[in-house]
Amino acid sequence: MASSPNNILIIGGSGFLSGTLTQVALARGINVWAITRGQRPLAAGVKGLTADRHDAAAFAQAVAGANTKWDMVIDCIGFTPEDARQDVEVFGNLTQHLVFVSTDFVYDPARRQLPQGEETDRYLKPDSGSGSLAYGGKKRAAELELIKAGSGSMAWSVVRPCHIYGPGSRLGCLPLHGRDPQLLERLQAGETLKLVGGGHFLQQPILARDLSELMLNLYGNEQTYGQIFCTTGPDTIESRDFYRIIADILGVGLSIEEVSISQHLAEHPEAAPFLCHRMYSMDKLRACGVPTPGTPIEEGLREHVESLQE
Repeated sequence: MASSPNNILIIGGSGFLSGTLTQVALARGINVWAITRGQRPLAAGVKGLTADRHDAAAFAQAVAGANTKWDMVIDCIGFTPEDARQDVEVFGNLTQHLVFVSTDFVYDPARRQLPQGEETDRYLKPDSGSGSLAYGGKKRAAELELIKAGSGSMAWSVVRPCHIYGPGSRLGCLPLHGRDPQLLERLQAGETLKLVGGGHFLQQPILARDLSELMLNLYGNEQTYGQIFCTTGPDTIESRDFYRIIADILGVGLSIEEVSISQHLAEHPEAAPFLCHRMYSMDKLRACGVPTPGTPIEEGLREHVESLQE
């Protein structure tokens, strides 16, 4: 295992990914701080700061009031250039290393390579559209803010995960059953799932725990400073296999009805980032000596399904 920081601050801390990261860090014996709006409880042992990051003055005041410095700050919820600038301004002298969670939605869904590497001239822009298109464009704009800021006294790294799954989240990776709160019940009832394109799109889902371990493993690795990394799980599967594995875990059959891609996009253009092959190269991460995620998709989905059944 790579070395771990002694103390970290998570921006977020009570959500799906941030909550998983909290548990992984605590299990490593790391002192964990989290800054949230205070609307949900934090895990036992976490030192909480309360502020809405959109209130810049209150956010800066809450951080300053902690009167401490952190080995790492991990921003799990930032998605605008303003958020990235805030990270640089507030934490520039308070941490050695900032990790910013971006997304694979930064890539133009209609102009991807297979596999897609980190660098391309085919990024989305903040004004690309609405929904997931705007989300990806803003995430890219946030990345550019970090690049523009340079390294300075605070190093930064960016991770671009594919579909994140695992306990603490709803199941489903593709319209019309993405993050479907009734997915298990539908499958157990024998309901036919309506998947756009029949679920033939390739993707590499990553277990939230694996992503959390990966981010902590960036600590102290200077080769990762000022770098952006694709971050995926070990398995490349068709999206329909994601649902097939869940059905197998439940011991039921799987029936799929194909929904027209063109029709769905005409009605929901913001869904474009889901309706493409999401296949990425991890060569850059490996070249930096960072252990890559290893939980097989069958194992991770079994854990996810069992958590929902409980």
